[in-house]
Amino acid sequence: FGLENKTALITGAERGIGQAVALSLAEEGVDIAYCDIKVEKGKGSTQEEIRKLGRKVLAIEADVSKEEQVIGVVHKTISQLGKIDVFISNAGIIEWESVTKITLACWNRIIGTNLTGAMLFTREVAKYMIERRKGVILFTSSTIQYNPAYKEAAYRVSKTGVQVFAETVAIELAPYGIRVNTVSPGLIDSPNWAGGILPRVVSDSKMGKSFMSNIPLARLGRPRDLGAIYAFLVSDKASFATGTNVTFDGGFTLRPLTLITKEEIENMNL
Repeated sequence: FGLENKTALITGAERGIGQAVALSLAEEGVDIAYCDIKVEKGKGSTQEEIRKLGRKVLAIEADVSKEEQVIGVVHKTISQLGKIDVFISNAGIIEWESVTKITLACWNRIIGTNLTGAMLFTREVAKYMIERRKGVILFTSSTIQYNPAYKEAAYRVSKTGVQVFAETVAIELAPYGIRVNTVSPGLIDSPNWAGGILPRVVSDSKMGKSFMSNIPLARLGRPRDLGAIYAFLVSDKASFATGTNVTFDGGFTLRPLTLITKEEIENMNL
């Protein structure tokens, strides 16, 4: 993709989609800075795998919802790696709770990490990219913006917010030669997903069949499946793409989501 010797800053890259994207870019010759709430070391960690690929790596522990930590990550990346050509806002969390049971703390955690974090990083990175009059920003959104799902109100608000935020950023930064796009993954076999509804699907054969029937390709996506999509979008091969959203979901958004019964809906709010 012609990305050799570029530098990318990625949030939420210690596992799942973020890790897969970081490794895919490193394979293309990109030096990587990334942050996560907890940075792993040693065998299997993102930084170790990037080093094996012969690229520079900077791993920083940070809470993306904390303004001062975000500013610190951006400054440290520029100071130690020299530049930021690409920024990928990927950090995200999900918690399942019905509308009558969700707490303010839960709501704030999800919005703070998924949406506020994206805004804070974009603000700081955009200042730097505007000075250079070039750069690429990419957000991980979600197909949840198209299909409401039970117990995911806060998550849906956060990811829909990321999408419309990205669209606004795209038109504001276009005059400076900065491109801004989003990727909306569907059901990906990542830690967030595996820690939520997936165990229930696996343990309930009826639900599992119903669930998989909503995916025309009849499987969950793999994090590494996404790597080439991100690499393409941040490369010059996508130089005319800005304000674009790429849906990557095995056809999931083409079908209605019908997973639970009326009784289950009533019980979730009791």
